[in-house]
Amino acid sequence: MKKKKEVTIYDLAKVLNYSPSTISRALNNHKSISQKTTKEIHKIAKDLGYRPNSLAASLRNNKSKTIGILVSRINRPFSASIISGVENTARKAGYNVIISQSNDKYENEVTNAKALYDSRVSGLIVSLSMETINTNHFQQFVDQNIPIVFVDRVPAEFNSYRVIIDNYTAGYRATQHLIDQGCRRIAHFAGAQHLNVYNLRKKGHLDALRENNLEVADELIIHLDTMGFEEGCQATKMLLNLPQPPDGLFSSNDTAAVSAILTAKDKGIKIPEELAIIGFNDDPMASVVEPALSTVSHPATKMGEISAQRILDHSSKKLDSDVSEITMLDTEIIVRSSSNKINALRLMEGK
Repeated sequence: MKKKKEVTIYDLAKVLNYSPSTISRALNNHKSISQKTTKEIHKIAKDLGYRPNSLAASLRNNKSKTIGILVSRINRPFSASIISGVENTARKAGYNVIISQSNDKYENEVTNAKALYDSRVSGLIVSLSMETINTNHFQQFVDQNIPIVFVDRVPAEFNSYRVIIDNYTAGYRATQHLIDQGCRRIAHFAGAQHLNVYNLRKKGHLDALRENNLEVADELIIHLDTMGFEEGCQATKMLLNLPQPPDGLFSSNDTAAVSAILTAKDKGIKIPEELAIIGFNDDPMASVVEPALSTVSHPATKMGEISAQRILDHSSKKLDSDVSEITMLDTEIIVRSSSNKINALRLMEGK
């Protein structure tokens, strides 16, 4: 089938006997064109199937009313919630969204950042890949005064907007919760330490141990490359095979925590009586696994909304793209059965 010719402003001008500039201004609802003429032009344009060429407009104006999103993996609930928050805010303001993922690979992040830059996005929202240490690939945006908002996983040194949570306090509270439940030998699944989120959660965990005069044992700190399910399984087996296995576990994400629950149960370990576990993020899987996983809430949707608003504020207020501004949100402990050791022991005694 032969492709139908695209209707242009020049086609509309011939049909309506107006100049192309008048057609253009009317389609953009310019005040210099009367309401009657504007309405007439919009109707004929719709009838003829005219579509505005947003790409051509972005090339002329050097901006596209499009926000780019670059996250690690779009299939993770946390990333999906960030994207949802961005889209909700962006679309209300008449902006479109382009989504890309790095799959936690640095090279993918560099390539995707270049593609988004070439698409002339009005702003970029980024959660860094697990591998990213060098952030030079984002300088091209700053050089063109295109705002960048780093969300959750943020670089240590890069002047930009940042939307984060208080990871240190969250890590401290998660470990303190296990201590309050009677745990005295607490393990930790730590992610890549060059990333702020995992580094600060680990620091909070260690400080909670020290302030409660508990041992900080190197064998109980397990660094996972991806914080994935299989890694969590292997790490849990290693911990349970120690001469003195842990009686508590704080995992820096829910995926590894769920794998720990399933692996421990498979080995006949009672949760939480023998091993109390708490994760991080409050992913949907946390409330589905048995026993339900205690976790730390992560306001991902709110983070996405705030990130998008920073882009919109930059566009309207002409703020500098290299502004260093931090928005920090709080979290809360969500206690479920996997760590509620005191309650579980009471129920056992009552039987």
